Amino acid sequence: MAKVFFTNMMTTPEMGLLKKLQLLLKKVGMEKIIKKDELVAVKIHFGEYGNLAFIRPNYVRIVVDQIKKFGAKPFVTDANTLYKGSRSNAVDHIQTAYLNGFAPETIGAPVIIADGLRGSDEIKVPINGEYVKEAKISSAIALADAMVVLTHFKGHEQTGFGGTIKNVGMGSASRSGKLEQHSNSKPIVKEVNCVACGMCERHCPVGAITIEGVARIDYDICIGCGQCIAMCNYGAMVPKWDSSTELLSKKMVEYAKATLMNKKAIFVSFITNVSPDCDCWSINKPPVAPDVGIAASTDPVALDQACMDLVLETVGHDPFLEVHPDVSWKTQLEYAEKVGLGSRKYELVKVAVL
Repeated sequence: MAKVFFTNMMTTPEMGLLKKLQLLLKKVGMEKIIKKDELVAVKIHFGEYGNLAFIRPNYVRIVVDQIKKFGAKPFVTDANTLYKGSRSNAVDHIQTAYLNGFAPETIGAPVIIADGLRGSDEIKVPINGEYVKEAKISSAIALADAMVVLTHFKGHEQTGFGGTIKNVGMGSASRSGKLEQHSNSKPIVKEVNCVACGMCERHCPVGAITIEGVARIDYDICIGCGQCIAMCNYGAMVPKWDSSTELLSKKMVEYAKATLMNKKAIFVSFITNVSPDCDCWSINKPPVAPDVGIAASTDPVALDQACMDLVLETVGHDPFLEVHPDVSWKTQLEYAEKVGLGSRKYELVKVAVL
């Protein structure tokens, strides 16, 4: 049975939240995971600009400093978004990270966008899953020796909740990997935005795009790689959001499994500012649950299940199902356990609970 270490939000002058996080990292066995000279990806969501529900940079600094104590080399990372926003390319993404407080001077480590300038730096990981045969994982994460995954636990409009599995599975995918998870079809042209610049045509790897006043896609040739979406500066190449929520959750799980394949990792979830929707929004709605605490584990499935149970116990009903009644959050947990990503059974070990 997996162990999930948990501390609540209660503090004293001698035991603040930053110290509690340090104790959790010790209890979860960071010294067994992180070794000297290793490159360690600290995977986080920097938050879309305008959203204020993301994890505080102060917590990230604690994690970075602990990694450095073991002689390893941490970098703080996330991958570019599929949608057009403040994090859809590395330049805007890094700027957003800095504006949200994740500057190297603050967090003590460099910020690296895992899938490169336009979201196309990826390594294909064979997984032969039921839905994904070859996952497209962001290069910097795939090449890291180890991961420390920091997750803001919250609701999500497409997967029911956004926890560790989503942070790893969706968050570690390149833009084409995100497209594969979100869509059963290929990109479409939003003609009103197209300026016929030809960037998509020049960078299509199979020559499926031509410019005829606006961009045209030959779907008999298109392979659905998403490169045109990454290259378009005008939001004219867009995904068709046609994947069911159940299928999205299952693909996401398989991507998480591919990301963690042969990878050392520990996982920490912050059950705070429990917003009903993803931090990808440029706003955040009021929380649907009070701040519960911080939890950590080496099992991502056990951690997500424990976080969900803690929220349900605290609130007394299911706030995620209430705000997203057509989405079953159980899908991702059940499927994750089925494919061997982890166990939903766990022992909750309380640490410095006041």
